[in-house]
Amino acid sequence: MNGDVPTRVADLMSADVHSVDGLATVAEAMAVMRRHTISSLVVNRRDSDDEFGLLVVSDIAAQVIAANRAPERMHVYEVMSKPVLTLPSDMQARYATRLLVRLGLSRAIVVDHDRNLLGMATLRDLVLAEGE
Repeated sequence: MNGDVPTRVADLMSADVHSVDGLATVAEAMAVMRRHTISSLVVNRRDSDDEFGLLVVSDIAAQVIAANRAPERMHVYEVMSKPVLTLPSDMQARYATRLLVRLGLSRAIVVDHDRNLLGMATLRDLVLAEGE
């Protein structure tokens, strides 16, 4: 990040975000993760008053695999985290980094001012952009 113009979350987020419905099975979600070689999925909102959810492989590992439960018999909504942190796309990246660190999170969903999904910001991407 240079000293002249602040870097925004939108500059560093990944816009290639995959999502899943909360009623999908965990097995279906795992198939999407395998197909796209990703470790998290945004869980769609049911309507404009709902919040986004997030399903990450560590959730599946802890709540499904380690608990000896069948992924094809569990739904995403049973395993996901919700609500999850959302960042405005125009937030300065350094503040997003501070917030993620303070909350002990590795990623957050990026939204526009109307709360539409734009992408995903990861602590990794925010930190590695520092000093560019």
